[in-house]
Amino acid sequence: MAILITGASGGLGKAVVEAFLATGATVYGAALAWKNQPHSNPGFHPVEANLLQASECDRVANLAAPVHTLLHLVGGFDGGKPVGETPDETWDKMLELNLRSAQMIFRAVLPAMTKAGKGRIVAVGSRAAVEPMANFAAYSVSKAALVALVKTVALEVKDSGITANVVLPSVIDTPANRAAMASANPSKWVTGESIAGLLVWLASDAARDVNGAAIPIYGRA
Repeated sequence: MAILITGASGGLGKAVVEAFLATGATVYGAALAWKNQPHSNPGFHPVEANLLQASECDRVANLAAPVHTLLHLVGGFDGGKPVGETPDETWDKMLELNLRSAQMIFRAVLPAMTKAGKGRIVAVGSRAAVEPMANFAAYSVSKAALVALVKTVALEVKDSGITANVVLPSVIDTPANRAAMASANPSKWVTGESIAGLLVWLASDAARDVNGAAIPIYGRA
């Protein structure tokens, strides 16, 4: 059984890939592009795909079949203006990255999981889903919609051997976030390793009774 990690080339993706490889799992890491061979571990399989296209989501799911666990890390952050001034382009971008990508990859993996009678779906959302930020409505709303999507899937798959959950990090300690917020104190941010550890547990048999949860993981912020 394979682990499929979307958004695997990002700062969080790298920590999640490492954590699942450490369990001995076969890991398929999907990203828009891999500039170099990302990992020497023979259990890792890099896949290039545009997961904003339904056909590409289907292709990735077939490549990694049978997918036991989907870790959906694809997402984006944009905004900075109040609702009355936020352009349609920002709304479209946030909804595509943070909601539609999840809906399409969930749809791609669910039929085989349902047939197998087992599976794990875990999405990475944001604290902003439950604590919206002023001037970032498109981001906050898209992440709140992701939570609703995951909870709906959880209702639909209960008693099937499949679970669906979402984790809600605060600011993640990545090189990109450190560069973007140079004056902040990253020691209070949540680490990628902490999030990865939670994802590994949610993918395990020990978490079989956890379904439809939106789990905060805020660090010390």
